[in-house]
Amino acid sequence: MSIDETTAARVAKLARIRVEPEALPALAQEFNTILGFIEQLAEVNVDGVEPMTSVTPQRLKRREDVVTDGDRQDEVLANAPDAREGFFAVPKVVE
Repeated sequence: MSIDETTAARVAKLARIRVEPEALPALAQEFNTILGFIEQLAEVNVDGVEPMTSVTPQRLKRREDVVTDGDRQDEVLANAPDAREGFFAVPKVVE
């Protein structure tokens, strides 16, 4: 796949990045370099490779999933400018 200047300009617009017209050839070349690297990675055989969270084997720290603090609805809603029926009330924003 090859990226031309028109496509580079469109990508920049979608990313909301201002790119001057004279910088488009360099941007298109950079995109092509990145895509070439991705194509190289696609050629690597990864059959039998386990997914990793780090380059060093480690077990992620875990804690028990227990409720440590709760049943404080009245205290939490006391901070709300408008609370109704046990919920925060907010103005309608979508018609």
